[in-house]
Amino acid sequence: MTIALLRSRAELDEICARTERSSRAVVMTMGALHQGHAALIRAARTDVGSAGTVIATVYVNPLQFNDQADLDRYPRTLDADVALAAAAGADVVWAPNVEDVFPNGPEQFTTDASQFETPFGSLADILEGAARPGHFTGMLTVVRALLTATDPAHAFFGEKDYQQLALIRRMVSQLHWPVCVVSVPTVREADGLALSSRNQFLTADERTQARALSTALRTAAAAADTAEHAEAIAHEVLNAAHLAPDYVAVVGENFADVPQSGAARMLLACKVGDVRLIDNAPLVIGPKVQR
Repeated sequence: MTIALLRSRAELDEICARTERSSRAVVMTMGALHQGHAALIRAARTDVGSAGTVIATVYVNPLQFNDQADLDRYPRTLDADVALAAAAGADVVWAPNVEDVFPNGPEQFTTDASQFETPFGSLADILEGAARPGHFTGMLTVVRALLTATDPAHAFFGEKDYQQLALIRRMVSQLHWPVCVVSVPTVREADGLALSSRNQFLTADERTQARALSTALRTAAAAADTAEHAEAIAHEVLNAAHLAPDYVAVVGENFADVPQSGAARMLLACKVGDVRLIDNAPLVIGPKVQR
């Protein structure tokens, strides 16, 4: 399909002015698009239908990097990104500069503590927040700015960044924003590795080693009857692959209390070589049926 590549805020404003908000959806990316992003765009297209408007944003956000070297090496592949977005069904790729995202300068998003507290601590400061100080403040700041710019009825985010997804939902709730946040399941390689733009930095041996992340999640989900048991199983699998996780944690769905029985979510993160990977998956706490 024909796709429009826009650079300026004025061009985006023109698109938004002549399309219906009720049938406008956005998929926010930092570029280096892969089939996980394509799944988000396809879901957005299905949601708004052929007459709706799907906007994919491509903006590498410096505010959510706490390591300058990580920011510097983040891949920039705009031509390929536009081609993938078009094939997946986007109408528009907006690839702005910082002045178009923040015309008045970045106004840091600050959380209402009552909205962001969980049984495990402030959602912005635990797990990924503890490992990457300031990351989530930067992420929420740019997501708010991109929602303001695109003014969609629906915004699509992947479940691979589960903590990010939960934070965005809480921010939208806190701001009483009239946008529906839609989650899309993690897309994986055939061997289970979650798709990520960072995977391209893995060597062949590291790529094999990285399978342990999804194996840990799958093994824990299949065998664990308590949260503690699930975490212990995941640690065993990662240790056997010579990986030392930053964290392995079981939380309730949407970061509620861990249930005695029922739906929960396991999250983990670790470095494979110099590449830091995250993953998560649902699991059910409780006795397993013997087959």
